[in-house]
Amino acid sequence: METLKKKYGLFTAVAMVVGVVIGSGVFFKADDVLMLTEGNLILGLIAWGLGAVAMIFGALVFADYAHRIEKTNGVVDYSEAAYGKKAGYLVGWFNWILYFSPLTAILAWVSARYTVTLFKLGDSNPMMVWYISIVYLLLIYVINSIAPKIAGDLQVGTTIIKLIPLVLIAIVGIIYGIIHGMTYDNFLEASYTVRGKSNTLASAVVASAFAYEGWIVAITINNEIKDSKKNLPRALAFGTIIVFLVYITYFLGIAGVLPTTEIVNQGDEAVTIVANILFGPIAAVLLTAFVVISCLGTLNGLVLANIRGPYALAIRGQGPLPKVLAKVNQKFQMPLRAAFASGIVSFTYLFLWYASLNNLFGRFIAIDEIPIVLVYGIYIFLYVYAIRKFEDLGFFSRIIKPIIAILGAMTIVYGGLLNPSIGVYLFISLGVLLFGLLFYKNK
Repeated sequence: METLKKKYGLFTAVAMVVGVVIGSGVFFKADDVLMLTEGNLILGLIAWGLGAVAMIFGALVFADYAHRIEKTNGVVDYSEAAYGKKAGYLVGWFNWILYFSPLTAILAWVSARYTVTLFKLGDSNPMMVWYISIVYLLLIYVINSIAPKIAGDLQVGTTIIKLIPLVLIAIVGIIYGIIHGMTYDNFLEASYTVRGKSNTLASAVVASAFAYEGWIVAITINNEIKDSKKNLPRALAFGTIIVFLVYITYFLGIAGVLPTTEIVNQGDEAVTIVANILFGPIAAVLLTAFVVISCLGTLNGLVLANIRGPYALAIRGQGPLPKVLAKVNQKFQMPLRAAFASGIVSFTYLFLWYASLNNLFGRFIAIDEIPIVLVYGIYIFLYVYAIRKFEDLGFFSRIIKPIIAILGAMTIVYGGLLNPSIGVYLFISLGVLLFGLLFYKNK
């Protein structure tokens, strides 16, 4: 079996967690959560806290798995150990074909959208966003394929850069709100109506939970992390806590500058208004530039993970052309053929996303959020296995952590079941999984 060298340290692993979770959504989720809680700041904070439960406790449970298992691709390895080789194969097939591949395509498109907005390129040519999407997707795949160390450094760098505007808005906004009394006014107003609006909390929790997704990508490179059994659990714990703290303080920073009712009314423009108030007119342009960098960082992390998808199957002798896709190029120390296969699938999804947005299929199919819902359904089975089998752990780690993680995952699954496209997508997903069984080999 050809294995990949250990080339990533703790900082890269943490950046995989933080950098993939924090994409464009955080800049524009504050108004959504407040809208769903009808402008109540207290309920909004509770929603962000509860939404983090699925991420933090799920990561802590997987940290216990990481202490035990170190092979090639975390969640595939864990599923195989828990439920057998066929289960591990199907999870690996799902992650590659139905999870990471569509998300990489969509992130390339999102990055291109903000690039077009930043440079005002879309007025004369509506197709420009798709041309840029192709360039971004191709460029990130090339970097990850032939320069994996640079890809790791890129993940760390973009993570640091994307945290700058969030931390600035959080700190300056909180100080501004305390000095001008806006924070006090928003909390006071919320305290009067918190009971009457508590029934709106559930939908807000679902909205915030989607903003926390992406932490799982770190475990796809577990075999390439130095001292993985120590550093991967640390990365999962540190990374998810950092994301939670950034989200909460950023939310408070926004609410320190504008009344919550104004944030709801302005929608996605609220962030730009806050940036203008705190830092001046040029802030809107800079904020868009930061969003582009933020999205590209998320895209880089997803591609980094997706390349390992077919490779994780191939080294098990599974999937299409396993002897071909398991080959590691000695010069670049990367499975270039697996990277090429992943790229083909991602570009296919980019076309499908174009077709969906332009109603070439007669209707829109949400290939962006539903994969996240389904992957949390997979996690639930792994959390249950931890309760059943991790007998060496204490009561809190073996029972309480997985139960809380299960509740958080079920919240996301419930929210996803409300999506109008869920029926079509589940039907297609089942067909793709059955097709994947054609490449499963009993040994």
